Order: sequence, then structure tokens, then C-alpha cells
Amino acid sequence: MKYICLFLSLMFFSFAADAQTDNYEYRYNLLVSQFGPAGVGVETVLDNWEKADSLEPKVKIARFNYWLTKARTEQVVKRPVNKYLGMKPLLSLKDTTGTDVYYFQESFYDDQMYGNAVRALDKAIELAPNVLDYRFLKANSYISYEKGSPDMALAYLKELAVMSGHKWTYNGEEAGADFIPEAMQEYCYSFYNIGTEKAMEAFLELSEYMIALYPDIPDFQNNIGAYYLIGIKDSKKALKQYAKVLKKFPDDYTALKNCAIICRHNSDKKGESKYLQRLLSVAPDNEQPAIRARIQTIE
Repeated sequence: MKYICLFLSLMFFSFAADAQTDNYEYRYNLLVSQFGPAGVGVETVLDNWEKADSLEPKVKIARFNYWLTKARTEQVVKRPVNKYLGMKPLLSLKDTTGTDVYYFQESFYDDQMYGNAVRALDKAIELAPNVLDYRFLKANSYISYEKGSPDMALAYLKELAVMSGHKWTYNGEEAGADFIPEAMQEYCYSFYNIGTEKAMEAFLELSEYMIALYPDIPDFQNNIGAYYLIGIKDSKKALKQYAKVLKKFPDDYTALKNCAIICRHNSDKKGESKYLQRLLSVAPDNEQPAIRARIQTIE
């Protein structure tokens, strides 16, 4: 289930017009639709809107979008790898030696204008402290700004995970008890997908932090296995971690499948068969024929 969008390019949204704000929202939406969040006339409308209603969180979000758009520039960069900061290349070419060179679109930020954006967002959060949409915007902006070293994003998410006394809402609806841990798992995946050493460390740290808060959710415990397997390439530690998960959650699909994959990689047919037999009882119907065929092949 996807609650949050981790792509900053999709963080800009329009607001429904409201007569109480003297049609400033309508004028803002119209300008943004024609010229973008930092286009001609937008700043003037925001100044007037803020004077008319300084306690409206939506004008602070509009100000955040304005400064973030001005702060960010896009550049095409070349890298020697086919995945960079979780992105696939725009295109690939060969250099004069025949080596593949990959081109990616990367975001860069002006520090001062980015700071202006965050301060505007903080004002929106102060005015509407129960709205998770605004807090996710802040986490997402940190991830985009910090790129491969998400220190601020990690600290902010850990702080958000333990906040109490809030009746959270998201997208205008009340957020249930499962909302925060599911959202945090998405952020764990975001760090994992970025793939740098610092991002993988953040993936591990946030996962361990969430295990302490939610010991009965297997996803975060499986993350530790993924860190061992992919982050530090230690399949022995990974198998041990997944086996630990299965002691507490014997029918966990992720742990069973990864145990089977590790055993196959290690040419352990007996172990692979054992985990595949258990996986049959929890795997979706469309995967079962392939699992049965693999079992027949190795037995």
C-alpha cells in the first residue's frame, strides 16, 4: 500500500478556491497552471494572500513550493554506473574506449533558497500540526536535498515516528494506527533504493529504530536481512537474520522467499527445497507453478 509519494516533482499541488481568502487561492492556482509554482506574478499573489490571511497553512505551502522551485535546478550528469541515487539513466552511450557511460537527471539546490522553503513549510506545520501531508513534504524535501547522505531526513523521520498526542490526518482523512509504521517502511525503502553507503546505513538505522517501537511487525526485521544481503553482501548474516524472523513469524513470505534465494545462490539444494516447500503455503497463486517446478528440479 502506497501512502506517500517520495518524488519531489510530485509534491506541488493546487488548492480548491475558497471565497474566505478573497479568491487568492483561485488566482494562485490559475498562475501556477500557466507559469508554474514560481512563475510570473506568483510571488505578488502570495504576498497579498498572506497579508489577507496570515494564519492559512495553505499559503505557507504555496510559499514552500515557490522557494523550492526557485532553489532547484536540474542538470544532466554522467556516471559510470547504470543506477544512480535510485534512478535509471536517461540514456547510455559508449565512450571512445567502448565503455558504457550513463546519463542521469540530477537535482541541485541553492542552499539559501532551500532554507527559505523549509522555513515556510515549518510555519505550515506549526499552524496545522496534525496534518501528516506537510510533515511528509518536509521529509521528502530533505531526501531530495541531501541525496546520497540523508542525515537530516533520518533524524526527522525518527522524531516523527515517536511523536504522540496528535490525531494524525492525511489527504484530509484520519490516519489509522497502522499509518505511521507503513509510511516509515516506505521511507526505509526509499533509503534502500538510493543505494549509497550512507543511505544504506540510514535504511538500517531507521529499521532498527522501528523494530524497537513495533516489534510485532516483520517488515522492519526483514529489512535487517536485506541490509546484510545487499548492503554489505554477507549472505550468511542475512540467512541468519531471516531465519530469526521465521522463528517469530513462521509464515512470513519475504523471509521464506529470501531464505530460498540465498540457499539457491549458495548451491544448498536441501535448504532451498525446505524453504520453497514452506513458501508454497503463503505464496500467491501466480507464483506457485514456478515454485513447484523448481522443487521438482532440485529434488
